[in-house]
Amino acid sequence: MNKKQGQLLSERFEVAFNQVHDALRDIVQINDERFVVLVKIGAKKYQIIETFKKDLEQYARLRNAIVHEKMEVGFYIAEPNAKVVNHIEKIANVLSRPNYALSIASKNVVYFDVQDSILKVTDAIKEYGYSKFPIYKNKKCIGLLTAGSIVKWMAEHMESGHVNLSDIHVSDIMEYEKDRPIEIVDKSINIFEVENIFEKAHKMKRKLEGVIITENGKIDEVPLGMITAWDLIEIDYTVD
Repeated sequence: MNKKQGQLLSERFEVAFNQVHDALRDIVQINDERFVVLVKIGAKKYQIIETFKKDLEQYARLRNAIVHEKMEVGFYIAEPNAKVVNHIEKIANVLSRPNYALSIASKNVVYFDVQDSILKVTDAIKEYGYSKFPIYKNKKCIGLLTAGSIVKWMAEHMESGHVNLSDIHVSDIMEYEKDRPIEIVDKSINIFEVENIFEKAHKMKRKLEGVIITENGKIDEVPLGMITAWDLIEIDYTVD
């Protein structure tokens, strides 16, 4: 690598590093703008920052060497290679342009009305493998029905090893359903904002069962997607 190429890579690295720093300020929002602090605090709150934590800490040390240990104009004591520059540029792009939450949500949301037969729900469990279903009454979402509550109802109404579900409706099972907090948000929300919703619920010792995404975030709208805490854990933020 000649001097001109090295200088260009260093400049690209600095630009990307500054973009990451700006994005971290916006995401983490604490009264401390130090890069390493933002990374440390942010990694505890957001899966995306945790994914890049070790890389960002190394890049912070490299950035200090580039900026603070410059020997003369145009000469850096340390210079990043092309692979490092490409990687931090990709991280900057991910952090600066967070995906819409709908991109990780379960799209084919199966939901029911309180008057639906419970057999429709059991068919859905068999077909889709889902265990939680948004329930609507008068076209408004009133909560979630879980497979666990169906099993509980069946256990209490079983006779001689059999249970008759033919005349049972969703409303009958909902009486056995404990309060399962949900949030309804509009489709413009991004992944970081959803993580914040779960984090706030956790701090309040409130177990949030899911975030339902609708067109405008209203309870009387059809669900476009649903996100659970598990969906956030499973996000793959790795970049090549």
